[in-house]
Amino acid sequence: MRIIGLIGGMSFESSAVYYRLINEMVRDRLGGLASAEVLMYSVNFEEIVSLQKAGRWDAAAARLGDVAHRLQAAGAECVLICTNTMHLIAPEVAARISVPLINIIDETAAALKAAGRVKPLLLATRYTMEHGFYADRMARNGVSIMVPGADDRTLVHDIIFNELCAGIVKDESRNTLVEIIDRAKAAGADSVILGCTEICLILDPNGLALPGFDSTTIHAQAAIDFALGAEKTRASQAA
Repeated sequence: MRIIGLIGGMSFESSAVYYRLINEMVRDRLGGLASAEVLMYSVNFEEIVSLQKAGRWDAAAARLGDVAHRLQAAGAECVLICTNTMHLIAPEVAARISVPLINIIDETAAALKAAGRVKPLLLATRYTMEHGFYADRMARNGVSIMVPGADDRTLVHDIIFNELCAGIVKDESRNTLVEIIDRAKAAGADSVILGCTEICLILDPNGLALPGFDSTTIHAQAAIDFALGAEKTRASQAA
């Protein structure tokens, strides 16, 4: 089993989901009391949020690049940035390590294409919805994203930062997100990406008006596919 390196803490609410999902997936695949070999470096989210608000993405890249380097030095054989927004600086982080950086955008795009969905609504932070990095990388994978209107983008961003990142889940906020999805369906969206790793705390991707793709689960699954690749190969040879 390969060792998975997680850059967490952005927020710790979703990092806890990553840890649970990864270990559940390993137990499901290997049985018994099997669990994953994981290294997590959990950063101070307040520090990262301050850099985001100031537009200091270079400083954020340096910070997370250093964390990735530390994880590799500690034995990680792949690295995941456990947040969509900070994939804005994924290339800079990847440049600091020689092990694979498993990219959440690429993995989500692959899941969409496998399901025949190419025009998803993206629900995410303002940075992810409005900066070009997410749409551009999706487009390179053959997926054309839709985003909510300006007022709805503000609502989604505020729900994420003011509520979900603080562990607060409100029924009225869930209803707001469902209404945004309904409007996107009427406008031609064929699916919806839960493109913030906290949104799975409030929305069930299987209970929406559009097929839902939870980026947190997809990312965790990709980590397990990497970590257990050798084991899967041995099992197929033995069979």
